[in-house]
Amino acid sequence: MNMLLFEQQLQQPHLPEEVEVTMGGRRTVIGTRGGAVVAAERNRRVVVEEEERLEIVDLSGISLSSLPNPNLNLATICKLDLSNNNLQSIPESLTARLLNVVVLDVHSNQLKSLPHSIGCLTKLKTLNVSGNLITILPKTLEDCRCLEELNVNFNKLIKLPDTIGFELSNLRKLSVNSNKLVYLPHSISHLKNLRVLDARLNSLTALPDDLENLIKLEVLNVSQNFHHLQTLPYSIGLLLSLAELDISYNKITSLPDSIGCLKRLHKLCVDGNPLSSPPPFVFEQGVHAVREYLSEKMNTRNLSSHKKKSWVGKLVRYGTFNGGYGYFRTNEPREDREAFMYSQYRSIDGLTSPRYIGTFAPRRFFWTRGYWTR
Repeated sequence: MNMLLFEQQLQQPHLPEEVEVTMGGRRTVIGTRGGAVVAAERNRRVVVEEEERLEIVDLSGISLSSLPNPNLNLATICKLDLSNNNLQSIPESLTARLLNVVVLDVHSNQLKSLPHSIGCLTKLKTLNVSGNLITILPKTLEDCRCLEELNVNFNKLIKLPDTIGFELSNLRKLSVNSNKLVYLPHSISHLKNLRVLDARLNSLTALPDDLENLIKLEVLNVSQNFHHLQTLPYSIGLLLSLAELDISYNKITSLPDSIGCLKRLHKLCVDGNPLSSPPPFVFEQGVHAVREYLSEKMNTRNLSSHKKKSWVGKLVRYGTFNGGYGYFRTNEPREDREAFMYSQYRSIDGLTSPRYIGTFAPRRFFWTRGYWTR
């Protein structure tokens, strides 16, 4: 029979004596032979999808505490799902043989680290390790040059590899929320293809000064770093594609003038900050009024500082600075004003690992009433 079986000698008495294998639309019942199974879904049945060869292996949600060394060609697997188990480690030898894997999902386990052999996954595009106990990522992760989406939310990360931005040039989405990060490496600013950066619920004290290379960044979320994040870099005005900026629940007292140059910005969340500039009445008029206010402020400021002059020069070259006036107008389109309404602010989905989302009902902690408060 032309079947590739992912055998695992688990020796778990609660496993069924028979499992179902679906291949090419046909179901076949196979005995477990005392604990050997192929792959299992949450209902402890095996689903292996195969056309000409095995492509997807789903071992999610079956309480696995360890993985064996399977006796088959792992290079035939393009997607491996090990999520929602109790895994504490992934064997180096197993990872090194997943040469053609494109998606690796190990979220919601008990992993404290990733194998160094993960650098062998040169075709990997999506890596989800959220909801684990990881404190640091292996430097070999930088060898996954095809990586487009990296999700390490809800871990215990204290830092990211310093050169991660130099190597993962294809990265489009970086999610590192709900960790213990104090800073983001400066190399992050070299991720020219990055569209989404989610770094909320950390302990960030600052963002990298040089953000101008993130020309495709559309969403930046650094909310809920609470008393740690106090300022934003002036270079934020060079994020030409930025459409959504969330800096809520920090310690920021003023927005940099350069934000007035963000022509595509349509959503700005600033709730929970002791902001004095722009003043509250400007925020009440919507995100367009905020841009106009900051743009005028930049235009009329006495540019005695060489640093400020150099930044204005960059903004002009990038075509973002227009020096517009009129932040007092009140006849802005309704949808523009509503883009800034606090009632649109969405609270976080959870305070603990994804498998326990909602346990602590975070909306009770971060509920906003829909209007500006000092």
